[in-house]
Amino acid sequence: MRVRVEPEAVTKAFAAVQDDASFTESRRLHAAGLPIVEMLQALSLRPEILASFATFGAGVYPGGLLDRTLKEKVILKASLLNDCQFCTRSHESLMRQLGIASDPIAAVADTAVQDEREQVALEYTVVVTRDANRVDDHLFARLRRHFDDREIVELTYVIGLINMLNRFNNALDIRYGGEYEQPPA
Repeated sequence: MRVRVEPEAVTKAFAAVQDDASFTESRRLHAAGLPIVEMLQALSLRPEILASFATFGAGVYPGGLLDRTLKEKVILKASLLNDCQFCTRSHESLMRQLGIASDPIAAVADTAVQDEREQVALEYTVVVTRDANRVDDHLFARLRRHFDDREIVELTYVIGLINMLNRFNNALDIRYGGEYEQPPA
């Protein structure tokens, strides 16, 4: 990680937000006396940003209208496209832990997707991640066949959020070290 964190400051900042549902997995690490993941450590340098991060994602992750399985696949697909080591590896771990896929990378491969709803969501993820100005009317019409407007807004928000986090983590060289590999307590 390219920024320096002080464990005491991280503990203090995380304590203020640890009850938020967005931090369920990291709360388990913290309760076990383990360090929280590097991304949250970096965000803890600015407690206001850490708190706003929880609020920013509160309506969509881990809750929201769309099921967690679809969101995890969308997150992993975008993270692979952006070559984000932290998000790719951490969401692979979460997908295994949640029983979504034993091989998460294979689960988001174009040939692995069985369901049209999931397929169009992942295609939309690819286009929005690569160039959101290139979402054409045909793709959007296919999206509308499987998602209502509220779901489309949530899906687009999740894609935008993970793209922002991918860039944050890549720029700061934030790494994932397998912290979520342990089964939940």
